Amino acid sequence: MTRLSTAVRGLVTALAALLTATAAAAPARAEPEPRAPEDFVALNSVDPTIIQEMRYFTPHNFVGERVDGYRQPLCILTRPAAEALHTAQRALLRRGYSLKVYDCYRPQRAVDHFVRWAKDLDDQAMKAEFYPDVDKTRLFADGYIAEKSGHSRGSTVDLTLVELPARPTRPYHPGQPLTPCFAPQDERFPDNSVDMGTGYDCFDTLSHTLDPRVQGQQRAHRLLLKNTLEDLGYVNLAEEWWHYTFKPEAYPDTYFDFPVSRRALTGHH
Repeated sequence: MTRLSTAVRGLVTALAALLTATAAAAPARAEPEPRAPEDFVALNSVDPTIIQEMRYFTPHNFVGERVDGYRQPLCILTRPAAEALHTAQRALLRRGYSLKVYDCYRPQRAVDHFVRWAKDLDDQAMKAEFYPDVDKTRLFADGYIAEKSGHSRGSTVDLTLVELPARPTRPYHPGQPLTPCFAPQDERFPDNSVDMGTGYDCFDTLSHTLDPRVQGQQRAHRLLLKNTLEDLGYVNLAEEWWHYTFKPEAYPDTYFDFPVSRRALTGHH
């Protein structure tokens, strides 16, 4: 009896171990992807004429690869922010210009990607273009990278002006030679936007909107963008000529993490 009991006990133990292993191997039930609130919209549904060049969907950015959370090259904003851009676009079209957006709503997972990249001091692949004069150890202290971004609240946009008719932009190919973002326009990466004095996402004090070293046509372009948007409720970030936030923000204290995709907007009217 003892031998039989031992055998049964061993069998039960083996069976329990097998069940435990099977349970561990079973795929965890996927959490549903977060969705955007009802008052978030795709900008092109409000104004299809605004040019979109969503840089974080591409490898042409300071990270050097597509950023987490960007499933489609799509500008998403709160509806009041998008409608204000539509009004700005109508005014600019009459003057021979179009807005071009580089980034709009940015999920928290993308900001987390920036933080991981900034802490990896060995990754300097895009330094020559985006931060040639800034030591990577200074990115947090100097305010170029932070653990939270106003973009994640849905009412902030990075944008520029394009003179019409818009020229096509030559595609970026990873590994190609890089030129400093503050080089003369004809030396920088070719962008079909007007000359703002630096390229987009240039980690340099020359990117400060009213930097006194930026004069002539470059300053005039910055002021045209600034005056047009500020008349409609947007507020510029003084350190970045391209960065504007619509006020009052619909979600001043909420940092969203739904992905940049049409599916995240599914069911919206």
